[in-house]
Amino acid sequence: MSADLVTIGVVGAGTMGAGIAQLALEAGHEVLLNDVDEAAIERGRAKIRDGLARRAAKLDLDADTIDDWVEGRYDRLRDGHSLDAVGAEADVVIEAALEDLELKRTVFRALDAAAAPGAILATNTSALSIAAIADVTARPERVLGLHFFNPAPVMRLVEVVSGPATSPSVAARAAVLVASWGREPVACVDSPGFIVNRINRPFTLEALAALERGGAGVEAIDAGVRAAGYPMGPFELMDLVGIDVNLAAARGVWEGFGRTERFRPSPTQERLVEEGRLGRKSGHGFYRYGDGIRGSVDVGVPDAPGTTAPDATSRRSPARIAAWVITGYVTLFLAFDSITHLVREQHAVDFNNKIGAPGWFPVVCGAVLAVCLVAYHVPRTRVLGAVLLTSYLGGATAVNLVTGQPAVNTAFAIVTGILVWAGLWPRDERARRLL
Repeated sequence: MSADLVTIGVVGAGTMGAGIAQLALEAGHEVLLNDVDEAAIERGRAKIRDGLARRAAKLDLDADTIDDWVEGRYDRLRDGHSLDAVGAEADVVIEAALEDLELKRTVFRALDAAAAPGAILATNTSALSIAAIADVTARPERVLGLHFFNPAPVMRLVEVVSGPATSPSVAARAAVLVASWGREPVACVDSPGFIVNRINRPFTLEALAALERGGAGVEAIDAGVRAAGYPMGPFELMDLVGIDVNLAAARGVWEGFGRTERFRPSPTQERLVEEGRLGRKSGHGFYRYGDGIRGSVDVGVPDAPGTTAPDATSRRSPARIAAWVITGYVTLFLAFDSITHLVREQHAVDFNNKIGAPGWFPVVCGAVLAVCLVAYHVPRTRVLGAVLLTSYLGGATAVNLVTGQPAVNTAFAIVTGILVWAGLWPRDERARRLL
């Protein structure tokens, strides 16, 4: 493939897409750049021209030759006005859209319908399943992952990821292509995080955990890691890659491994992304940046033991401590209620007789309540448990109102239903998203 200057299609004109397009242009390819946002294409074009100029400056060319080198390559860049157009013309398409599985499946469905049978369709996903993306195509054997690292024109590594259906010849052709661009292809199979992002999780997550628990500050952790021989610290790396990109990879690995606790994404990253603090590209992340130069640690990020920024999800925050107290109350209150039903305590029997239910009804209610409580305390089913508990309490409230029970009983049921979620919100990411 390196002998033929094939046409390259790039879907997504953001930082990664522009970087990949620049590499292809440097190697002499015609490049079609596609994005749903016309403004993004213009920004991508500007990044590409600037990147080519910086690359030319490092080639020891004279002033006249530099301009010719840049323009000669930039002139090969064209807008791909639709996915159909890119798929129909490109020999290799590299998708670099947002890390959203359904979005990528939509893109690949359109590309597959338009592309010639021999075209290669690659995704630059950092952690999503290649199999899940290829599943929507009629020719999954030509779909693979080409995971470039940010910034693509600088980072040499490219993970060549084969899905279960990927043809070995397609993977080999793709590896030859990226090697001809001066990259270093590394073959791997389709698994959560592939190679680098899986191994990188402990590097970043442990650094974030140390920060959140007040073990050390941002600068101290980065300095310590650099002193140990690493080229940069974990916070510098996350700012360089993009905190949003790193978080997307963390979520992908976490989901891929069944939401195991050891891969759970950090609430600090969640907060920074929500605030638009994405690292170098936004001007601030863990550090502030001016003209691309790193400055001081950004405001609002804890930087020394005992100075943890207020965060409802921090283990030591007042909100989290209160959540555990509330959860304890909810558990004791409902466990007591469950037991009184299971042992058919007199007031439960009297209530049962009053509403005219069968004699076994209290025992069933107690058992159901016990199951709901167990689900509420198991990490994978916390949200389901909360839904079941509030449904149970909602039913109890309705029965209390219909049967004329004391107002205090109804009030306790309503308040406890609210506290079920109040105790869960600071401790569970899914609950926060739901609420």
